[in-house]
Amino acid sequence: MKAPQPPAPVEATFDSLGLKPALVEALSALGYEEPTPIQAAALPPLLAGKDLLGIAATGTGKTAAFALPLLNHVEPGACRPNTTSALVLVPTRELAMQVSEAIHRYGQKLGISVLPLYGGQVIGQQLRVLKRGVDVVVATPGRALDHLRRGTLQLDDVRVVVLDEADEMLDMGFAEDLEAILSGTPEDRQTALFSATLPPRIASIAERHLHEPVRVKIAREKVEQGEIPRVRQTAYVVPRAFKIATLGRLLDVESPTAAIIFCRTRTEVDDLTVSLNGRGWRAHALHGGMTQEQRDRVIKQLKSQGTDLLVATDVAARGLDIPRLSHVVNFDVPNAPEAYVHRIGRTGRAGREGVAITLVEPREHRLLRNIERVTGQRIEVSTVPTVADMREKRQEMLRASLRETLVAGEYESLRNVVESLASEFDAMDIAAAAVKLLHEAQDEGRDTEETEIPVVAPPQERRERTGGKFGAPPGRPGRPERGPKARGGPPTWDVTRLWIGAGRHAGVRPADLVGAIAGEAGVESSKIGAIQIGDAFSLVEVPESDANRIIAALKNATLRGKKVLVRKDRS
Repeated sequence: MKAPQPPAPVEATFDSLGLKPALVEALSALGYEEPTPIQAAALPPLLAGKDLLGIAATGTGKTAAFALPLLNHVEPGACRPNTTSALVLVPTRELAMQVSEAIHRYGQKLGISVLPLYGGQVIGQQLRVLKRGVDVVVATPGRALDHLRRGTLQLDDVRVVVLDEADEMLDMGFAEDLEAILSGTPEDRQTALFSATLPPRIASIAERHLHEPVRVKIAREKVEQGEIPRVRQTAYVVPRAFKIATLGRLLDVESPTAAIIFCRTRTEVDDLTVSLNGRGWRAHALHGGMTQEQRDRVIKQLKSQGTDLLVATDVAARGLDIPRLSHVVNFDVPNAPEAYVHRIGRTGRAGREGVAITLVEPREHRLLRNIERVTGQRIEVSTVPTVADMREKRQEMLRASLRETLVAGEYESLRNVVESLASEFDAMDIAAAAVKLLHEAQDEGRDTEETEIPVVAPPQERRERTGGKFGAPPGRPGRPERGPKARGGPPTWDVTRLWIGAGRHAGVRPADLVGAIAGEAGVESSKIGAIQIGDAFSLVEVPESDANRIIAALKNATLRGKKVLVRKDRS
């Protein structure tokens, strides 16, 4: 293998890397400002048609790193029935949908067709689309292999193959499936393999299936634990549809002196700025699409208290030093832990305490855990303040304002107003009415709609999967090998137990069961509970709400190469 290729210069742009104009235009419309390190390093060799072995962690921008060259190479509409020009293999249903959506967005102007294939989908819809031929297929290994065996997906015309999160696919027991799929693709294809780590198993796959690959490794920027400023770090797990409502509520409760709200793209910056101003906040945008004169004007307003909130991208906010900044808000989880550290470093300076708030979508919890591992600090996951909390905070602020006025004593000129009303109304009622007017004045123009924000339980941590024998009585499973109960914490959802007709005698391991359920039924691996493997069968705890879907998906799948009976446990 070739020596690792150093990343391209930091001044690289999408335009300078040689992408089709339509792709550059699409990226600009989506608000992407500059390539991430993995994109800048991986795009040139992939655009040149070379194989690539990329070592980079989750959240570093790998999807665009392989999707853009793939779209650059694929000829729209050239595939025959039941064939595809590009195949992307991913470990989970969620990632298949995410990657498919990203490829569709990037390649929309090119007329590229994309189809995600994963367990739990209606098979008839997949067959109809495949029959016409699809430019790009994004699939979990189990479902891709199923279509290959049916003859509904043929790989003769594949020009590009991508293995995304290869280490994760191996951990989930997809090694044999990957070998079977890759062996059915043309020898002259281009192959890109991305993995967070490079264990011997990944190196072995690369050795067999990649041809003289360029190696790209994006090392994490070392973050010393002592470098983190004095910042209270809190995260809130919120569905995307409720992010703006949650942000408004948090700003009400936190009452920042000044805050920077970070977004990933300038399109998001512009949209969020409009929303916040519509809700009564003084917010200004800051991103790479603005002139230097516009940027200077916005920063000056923030420093001079002419604005409360700065909504910015990472690129635009580099090097900002605003002494009055009390809060940093990550409207999206940063792509890399280092970006998180740089962001929250904008506050908590010169001995002052700061606050960092991160809004996390349920599927982004792994990015949060990555940040914790790199920084060595725990980020508290809290519940979004309720409407009652918000009202209490507003009343507390009113009391503080009134107390300041009473202490200052600058209200003598208004006593005659109270005295003229005192003969007609009770003094307590007059005071309450004055407070009501003050409260309404403070809320003027502010969105006071009491949106009901759903409570989302913090996603459970990814658990270690263990295998091996443990001396169970013949014919019965032994102790649980993984899951919430093995860890000491009960699941936060109703669970049921599935009986699967294969056990140790068939060579079944916990990773096989997790891989089959996650890959075929699309259930997050973190929701799979205790696994018990006996000689002839296995028991797996799954969410009650997903049980029937899992049973239906596994009936059409294979485990260790064989069809198995799956039903709810009757014991």
